[in-house]
Amino acid sequence: MKRRDFMKLGAGLGVGLGAGGLAGTLPVRAAQTKTVFKASDVQPPGYPTVAATENLGKKLSEATQGRLSIQMYPSMQLGGEKETIEQTQIGAIQLSRVSVGTMGPIVDDINVINMPFLFKNTAHAEKMMDGPIGQELLDRITASPNANLVALCWMDAGARSLYNTKHPIKSIGDIKGLKFRVIGNPIFVDMMNALGGNGVAMGYDQVFSALQTGVIDGAENNLPSYVFSNQYTAAKYVTLTEHLVIPEVLVFSKRTWNTLSADDQNLIRKIAREAQLEERGFWNQYEQKALEKAKAAGSQFVEIADKTPFQNAVKPVWDKYGPKYQDMIKRIQAIA
Repeated sequence: MKRRDFMKLGAGLGVGLGAGGLAGTLPVRAAQTKTVFKASDVQPPGYPTVAATENLGKKLSEATQGRLSIQMYPSMQLGGEKETIEQTQIGAIQLSRVSVGTMGPIVDDINVINMPFLFKNTAHAEKMMDGPIGQELLDRITASPNANLVALCWMDAGARSLYNTKHPIKSIGDIKGLKFRVIGNPIFVDMMNALGGNGVAMGYDQVFSALQTGVIDGAENNLPSYVFSNQYTAAKYVTLTEHLVIPEVLVFSKRTWNTLSADDQNLIRKIAREAQLEERGFWNQYEQKALEKAKAAGSQFVEIADKTPFQNAVKPVWDKYGPKYQDMIKRIQAIA
């Protein structure tokens, strides 16, 4: 081999192996390119789901000596939930934390969790998430050909209640005629219409400006989302209906997942399970801070002592969607 050809070969190999690769001073495995997974969340820095995902990334980096790590993109930097799910499906994003409400239209099996007043309270929902039913539903997301995602773990998102810009809602009749933003899922549109309002499907990233401009009169969400997205500055009237307890789910791009070794997959699953429980602790603290901040800013809170009228009103939603989830509903309601 001529010296000129040898030098060309050396330059080409240097791209793949790094400095010293040709001379054999570094093993090929040690010179592998580091992989940084993109992670997206619509919530701001410090939010429980963001913090838990960032900690997951730190643990992953430590366990792999920096070979695998996560770069977090909070505050809708990569788009709203619908957009980031689509990017995760094609592998442009590796990790996305999304609401089960948004996932329901993609994987119908998990719409069971989106039924109004399904759970007695948040503790009931947590038992579901931590138990065999929770794992079964995660597996159904992973197995779905429509999703092209791997569901890693649940994350708490508290109970969802109503808030609006017009007046306090003390009874179901006070909802009549108000336009409420809901997640883009037919179950939620039908739920809001059954309660007497007008359900308006809209992305989370559009809610604050829609409240300010009067495009909508109110929305429904958990307290941290209400406060830390600044929606509390526009909508001062909160009614603690707690009509939905919708967990969130951390999903991984199946396209990227299939390129990982079994050891790396198992490691990510293990750390994600730890993140599920860690996020819950963050959530409880954050929810209390949100409540205090909203009250200090003048938000008015109404507690509903008897939710029976609200539960009765959504019976048409249960009649329409409930039968196909009947077996799973019974299993969830039987959780002690």
